[in-house]
Amino acid sequence: MGAYILRRLLLVIPTLLGILLINFALIQFVPGGPIEQIIAQMEGGGDVLGGITGSVDFENQGGNDSGYAGARGLPADFIEELEREFGFDKPPVQRFLEMVWNYMRFDFGESYFRSISVVDLVIEKLPVSISLGLWSTLIAYLISIPLGIRKAVKDGSPFDTWTSGAIIVGYAIPGFLFAILLIVLFAGGSYLRIFPLRGLTSDDWETLSLFGKIADYFWHITLPTIALTISSFATLTLLTKNSFLDEIRKQYVITARAKGVSESRVLYGHVFRNAMLIIIASFPAVFIGVFFTGALIIEVLFSLDGLGRLGYEAAVARDYPVVFGTLFIFGLIGLVVGIISDLMYVLVDPRIDFESRA
Repeated sequence: MGAYILRRLLLVIPTLLGILLINFALIQFVPGGPIEQIIAQMEGGGDVLGGITGSVDFENQGGNDSGYAGARGLPADFIEELEREFGFDKPPVQRFLEMVWNYMRFDFGESYFRSISVVDLVIEKLPVSISLGLWSTLIAYLISIPLGIRKAVKDGSPFDTWTSGAIIVGYAIPGFLFAILLIVLFAGGSYLRIFPLRGLTSDDWETLSLFGKIADYFWHITLPTIALTISSFATLTLLTKNSFLDEIRKQYVITARAKGVSESRVLYGHVFRNAMLIIIASFPAVFIGVFFTGALIIEVLFSLDGLGRLGYEAAVARDYPVVFGTLFIFGLIGLVVGIISDLMYVLVDPRIDFESRA
């Protein structure tokens, strides 16, 4: 197993290099870089895309050939200074190699527009994303696993049919649409005003007692968590049901029942461990999936300042240190979680041997 883990760890390096290389190459062809963003703001244009699409006529701008749409009245030496400050005076290959060298030392630089290091910026946004990811995953597991087991035991019954219909309906509803429905119904949109609409805590959170802080936190996180969790029930519930059905139909279960073993002991003493293998082992991947994906629109709707919103704003503003820094960090975490998932399989079922398979 040690050799297998070592090989997986060594594969992390070329994988991360490939991710960075592909995205860095794509960035070179995307219009509206950080310099154009600054120029558009200084010229009062507001939206750099307007200049990119041809609203600027360079032939009538006194011979300005700076190459940046919107740089109509700015001196050339100012543009050159911006290029030096952001490092765009260097060839792309040199910039990429310097970025890789810095990332190997976990030096992700500073944001172009916020005067804060990328690491500090990610740490600042982590509490929101951890809250959403952690509670969404726990709620999904706490509800989906018992429900999936019950559906497997009652396979083909009216209970199984009706719950399957409800799960599919929930899965079909987009998370952002369900979030809007929750806002309209329970956050003062048109009907009730039970839950707050903004932030993770109240403005007076620091003055509250310990119990008051806990209650205030859950008061704010309830609606975003429900909106983010609703679509994850279907996959996990049906995965649990199918896994249990597959085990229930095996010969060892039939033999145990023939010996007079009680149904509860057959189900939870024999079937449970084998059926839960894939579900328990996939927990790290499921958590990371909820942690880093699908939360952008939820964060925007509920005014939560998390990693999803950070990535979106960085991409729009062409804040390349934040874009590539978070891409590297999340890519590294995802690859490590893949290795942890394999280890979970072995811990849950020692019969699995990735080394002999290789």
